[in-house]
Amino acid sequence: MEFFRIHKTIPFMRHALVLNIVSFVTFALAVFFLLHRGLHLSVEFTGGTVMEVAYQQSADIGKVREAIGKLGYPDVQVQSYGTSRDVQIRLPAQKGMNSDQQSAQVMQALKTVDPSATQRGIEVVGPQVGEELTTNGLKALGMVVVGIMIYLAIRFEWKFAVATVLANLHDVVIILGFFAFFQWEFSLAVLAAVLAVLGYSVNESVVIFDRVRENFRRYRKMSTVEIIDNAITSTISRTIITHGSTQLVVLSMFFFGGPTLHYFALALTIGILFGIYSSAFVAAAIAMWLGVKREDLVKGPTKRDGGSEDDPNAGAVV
Repeated sequence: MEFFRIHKTIPFMRHALVLNIVSFVTFALAVFFLLHRGLHLSVEFTGGTVMEVAYQQSADIGKVREAIGKLGYPDVQVQSYGTSRDVQIRLPAQKGMNSDQQSAQVMQALKTVDPSATQRGIEVVGPQVGEELTTNGLKALGMVVVGIMIYLAIRFEWKFAVATVLANLHDVVIILGFFAFFQWEFSLAVLAAVLAVLGYSVNESVVIFDRVRENFRRYRKMSTVEIIDNAITSTISRTIITHGSTQLVVLSMFFFGGPTLHYFALALTIGILFGIYSSAFVAAAIAMWLGVKREDLVKGPTKRDGGSEDDPNAGAVV
C-alpha cells in the first residue's frame, strides 16, 4: 500500500560521504560517553532490594514513587503486580545500608502517605545475579548480530551482511550513548528495546536490499549508485507508513505508559529514528563502497533479459 509515489529518483548517495561522517562523529561521541560516564545500571544488574508492599485499597503508584524519591531514590522502580493493591518496589544498593535498613526506611515513608501499607516480603538481589544478567544480555546481543549476518549472507550477499551489521551496531551504540550521556537508567526493559531495534533496523535494510536486487534485474543500464538511489526512493512511502504507525504506538507508551515504560519507549524512539537513517544511508552507502554489483545478486540470465515489456532497459550489455 502506498499513500504517494515519488516519480523522480532522489540522489541519496550523492550525500553519502557527508552523512556518514556525521554518523561516525555521533558514533565516536557515543563510545566516548560510554567509556567516560558508563551506563546507569538498574537494580537487576547492580544488585539491590526488592520489596513487596500491600495496601487495603488500590495503591497510588505516583504517590508511592514520590515518597520513595524523597529518600534519595530518584529512579526507583515501582509497579503494580497481581492486583492494584499490591506493589513491587526495586531499590538499588546504598552504601552504609543493608536491605533491612532500606526496607524499614521505605516503609516508614510509605506509612506517612498511607497507614494501611504493609510489607509482605523482601528479597535481596545480589551482585552475582547482576553479573549473570549482564553476561546473558551481552550473549543475547552477540547471538542476534551473528544470526543477522548469517541470514543476510544467505539471502543476499556478504557485502550486504557486513553493511547491515555495521549499521545496526551504529544504532545500538548510539542508543547506549544517549543513556550514558543523560545517565538514564538502563534496565532489562531497555535491553529488550535495544534487541527489538536490531530486528526493526534489519527489517528496513532487507526491504531496501530486496528492492536493490529487483532493480539490478530490471534496469541493466543503471549504475550501482542509481540502483541504490532508486531503491531508497521507491520504498519511502512504505517507510513513512510503517515507521510512522509504529512510532505512534511507541509515543503512546512514552506519554501514557507511566515511569515503568518510560525508558523502554525512549530507547525505542531513538532506535526507530536512527534505524531509518542507518538503513537508508549507512547500510546502503557501506554496501556501495564495498563494491556491490549486479553479478553479486543476479545469478545467470533473468526472464526479463530477452526484452520484456516490463523492462525498458532489457537487452542492454553490462
